[in-house]
Amino acid sequence: MAFVYILQSQTSGRCYIGSTNDLSRRLAEHHGNHSPSTRGRGPWSLVYQETLPTLTEARRRELVIKRWQSARLIEKLIDSRKG
Repeated sequence: MAFVYILQSQTSGRCYIGSTNDLSRRLAEHHGNHSPSTRGRGPWSLVYQETLPTLTEARRRELVIKRWQSARLIEKLIDSRKG
């Protein structure tokens, strides 16, 4: 099992999109400033997660979301899971 996830900075509102096979470990890395891509830009909130069968599929899905390059589409994805 693997995950695609979106974090949102509580200070700037910006999003980070990632994938992992261990979501709790990865979130701890982000919160502990052990990830260069999110270091110093938190605190972070997990606003979206999607479960996929394999890490390969999760990474493909991550790239699809990143290629959108549209905050509006990403917000729509996040909102789709809130309801």
